[in-house]
Parts: sequence; structure tokens; C-alpha cells
Amino acid sequence: MPVKIRLQRIGAKKKPFYRIVVANSEAPRGGRFLEIVGTYNPLTEPATVTVREEKIREWLTRGAQVTGTVRNILKREGITANGTKPE
Repeated sequence: MPVKIRLQRIGAKKKPFYRIVVANSEAPRGGRFLEIVGTYNPLTEPATVTVREEKIREWLTRGAQVTGTVRNILKREGITANGTKPE
């Protein structure tokens, strides 16, 4: 069972807010997760992102896979999918 770094929606209707979580790939979107590694608020201009880089790097070295949306968010924050900062 692979582990994924993905978004978990916690916002109200028409007001999305997301946690960036590490979860089992078979767990439902709003279900159990292993750890919260950041947040994403798309309603602010520009979108507000907070990430715990050291935790993300730790999970990536353990073999966690990143979903496409989270990969794009991390890329904007300067973290690549393999856990390094681009030069």
C-alpha cells in the first residue's frame, strides 16, 4: 500500500481550504491520514501555502508519492518532487 502526499478538503461549501496530508493511497479523501505537512488556501490572492519542508522531505525519502496537484503547489514553493530545492 503506497503512501501519498495529497490534499484533504476541510473547508465549508463554496469556501475551499485544504490540508496537505500524508495518507495511505487507499484511504478516502477526507479519511484517515498519517501526518499533516501543510495547508493550502486557494481563496486568497495569491493563494496561501504553508509547508513543513523537513517533513515533506522526510516522507519523500521514505518513498511517498506526490499527487499532481500537490506537485504543482510544491513546485511553486520551490520544492521538487524528489525533495530537493532547484538550483
